[in-house]
Amino acid sequence: MKSTLARHQRGVTAVAVLALVAAVALVASLVSARGEDTHATSMPTGPMELPGEWMTSQRLSDGVTEVSAATYASARSEAQSIERRTRNAYRHLAQLNWDFFGPANIGGRVVDIAIDPEVDDQIFIAAASGGIWKSSDAGMTYQSVWPDDWVQGMGAVAITSDGVLFAGTGEPQPGGGSITFGGDGIYRSYDRGETWENVGLEDSHAIARFAIDPSDEDRIFAAAAGNLFVPGGERGVYLTEDGGDTWREVLTPLNDTTGATEVVIDPDNPDRVYAAMWDHLREPHQRTYGGPGSSLWRSDDGGATWERMTNGLPTDDDQGRWGLTLAPSNPDRLYAYVGTALGPFRAFYRSDDGGDSWTQTPLTAAGASQSTFSWWFGKIWVDPTDEDHVFLAGVQLRRSTDGAMSFTNSGGIHVDQHKMAWDPDVPDRVYLGNDGGMYRSDANGATNTWTKATDEPYTQFYSVDAAETDPVLKVGGTQDNGCLRGYNGPGGRWDAIGCGDGLQVIIHPEDPTIVFGCSQYGSCYRSENSGDTPRQPIGAGQTTSQRRNWFTPLVFDPSDPDVMYYAGNIVNRSTDNGRTWTAISPDLTGGGPNDPAGYPWGTITAVAVAPTDGDTLYAGTDDGKLWWTDDVGENWHEVDSSELPGTWVTRIAVHPDDAKIAYATFSGFRSGSDRPHLLVTQDGGKTWSDIGQGLPDAPVNSVVPTSDGLLIVGTDVGVYLSAWNGGEWASLGSDLPVAATMYMRYHEPSRQLSVATFGRGIYEIDVPQCRAASTRLPLRDPGVGVPGVLASCRAAQ
Repeated sequence: MKSTLARHQRGVTAVAVLALVAAVALVASLVSARGEDTHATSMPTGPMELPGEWMTSQRLSDGVTEVSAATYASARSEAQSIERRTRNAYRHLAQLNWDFFGPANIGGRVVDIAIDPEVDDQIFIAAASGGIWKSSDAGMTYQSVWPDDWVQGMGAVAITSDGVLFAGTGEPQPGGGSITFGGDGIYRSYDRGETWENVGLEDSHAIARFAIDPSDEDRIFAAAAGNLFVPGGERGVYLTEDGGDTWREVLTPLNDTTGATEVVIDPDNPDRVYAAMWDHLREPHQRTYGGPGSSLWRSDDGGATWERMTNGLPTDDDQGRWGLTLAPSNPDRLYAYVGTALGPFRAFYRSDDGGDSWTQTPLTAAGASQSTFSWWFGKIWVDPTDEDHVFLAGVQLRRSTDGAMSFTNSGGIHVDQHKMAWDPDVPDRVYLGNDGGMYRSDANGATNTWTKATDEPYTQFYSVDAAETDPVLKVGGTQDNGCLRGYNGPGGRWDAIGCGDGLQVIIHPEDPTIVFGCSQYGSCYRSENSGDTPRQPIGAGQTTSQRRNWFTPLVFDPSDPDVMYYAGNIVNRSTDNGRTWTAISPDLTGGGPNDPAGYPWGTITAVAVAPTDGDTLYAGTDDGKLWWTDDVGENWHEVDSSELPGTWVTRIAVHPDDAKIAYATFSGFRSGSDRPHLLVTQDGGKTWSDIGQGLPDAPVNSVVPTSDGLLIVGTDVGVYLSAWNGGEWASLGSDLPVAATMYMRYHEPSRQLSVATFGRGIYEIDVPQCRAASTRLPLRDPGVGVPGVLASCRAAQ
């Protein structure tokens, strides 16, 4: 084996380099029939659809056709400028600390695992939108070894025999139409994650897998999947022969929409290398997840030349994502499967001669547990000591003991499997990463032998709410892990309280035992048992609407908790705390759906009620419309479209002391225009002004006005504070991980702000007290700000 001393010497002075890149990896997964899922319950589940369409459509609603790492690099650069200015001008704000509230016992999607060969019981994992984590107790608890202010989206992690770590950024699983931006190449660490440096492939967008040559660990292959939205870039299989210092392409894709998703080295003959290629592209009105570029390849000369494997394999264009692996105990035994271009499982194959020929096995679509989205998985694993012991990634983990002739479930785990890894030093110990986090089996993956990790703080949240009676009581909605209840304090255990994916979850303002939870597309419930059963359904059978958003608004009237609002494309009102509902609006959208193959446009995305006047409501839509009523829906008034950006309305908030002052936030990117992300009305909705100048050019997802004249916004790249009418913006604290802030909940009596991040769980901070001018004075000049307000802020007492 070639000495690795040289690369250690090269890395002695290497330090973590701050990447001015995409800060957020809003990676969507998909929701599947929950089967043996131990974290989601069956009532209600809602339609099992694709969150990626929702997230993508929000951020493309400004008319752009792609969201790239460069787009977020620009936004993150602007965010860093605000952070630097805050440190210099408002040190008291920069020094405020965010506290992690939880959960630690739920977890989130894990896409890769690397077992430390030198430290017993130590592993490293890649969380889909949460960075790189280390466990030193055989996979039970985890600590972050990735900078909080770097890109959080991950695709791969690997480790050499002497402990050099490699991390590949950007998740290659696209989630139907989801956002897979965020990757800015490959990183290397010589000290097991203490420091990192970027070592190349910055235009790869997503790294799907590494393969390290066991005979020469300076030789490492990387599978670059490419940008889901933009053809070209660094795609295919790349090789470094100097431990990561330089990379060169060794397998070029057949076309500019094809990327590599798997690379495997024969351990007995490292000159033999295999690769899987996938042809995929997401466009605004179409997703193509297969085509002529999807294929399997073999090299017999260490990657210098490649030959496509076709003997016994399909050669038509209806090939989606391939899964590919070999049996370590007999590298001539290969397994592969492929989906169709539209997503369903197509066929499973086996080779017993190193890929010279292939035979299709009896595995059917139903038996494969791939549902309609084989592209979400693309992974097969073989027991390193038994060539016939095979595991197939799917909704369920499928297990074969007869060389893939038949399969059964390896149950007792969360759904949607992404990675397995065997510990070479502990017989029968195998780790599993899926949409629910990390598991370990000490019985070689046998059914119901899995133990879930106990501390894994990388959950993807859509929303958070805190009880008005006690802000320690929190609930939230999560991707892949349902509606959750955290009534046990910071760091305490969270409990699953129904839902498929969890979206809007809210607590009754006066009684925290009354909880409402929503699955996707407005399949909601009402519980008088803190979210537990029995649950009264709210949704299509109880409310009036033809279309409902993935994140359907469900809100209380702040002045009367018995009054609630639910909105599909029509606003519904309840006066008996959600038991019965009456429609109070016409269709407030421009109609829909207008994209049958993608997101179903034409839904209400935000509703807000004035705290001081229950007759006044504001509503916003996915197609960029704003409405207001001051007579509880008897008459609705549409805001002149010339005053609006025309992009997705993400949130509306009404001033706590004045029903005529309201704020609306918008997704999308300005893309070089002056399109606003944050508007205010001073006259009850008639006219609106832009007060978002100075914020990063990134989606704004939430807004909170405080009663003492402050305004807080949560964005894809941070949380920012201003006087209530905008003007100058400052970062609120400096240690919040830069997974996107999707939702904020401000508890006025305690000044506690809770934020839901998509990949790093729930964080909270005490909002500072500031010298705020009268709310009347700034009305004359929105966007200018009140001099001295931010400079006067001090920690809340």
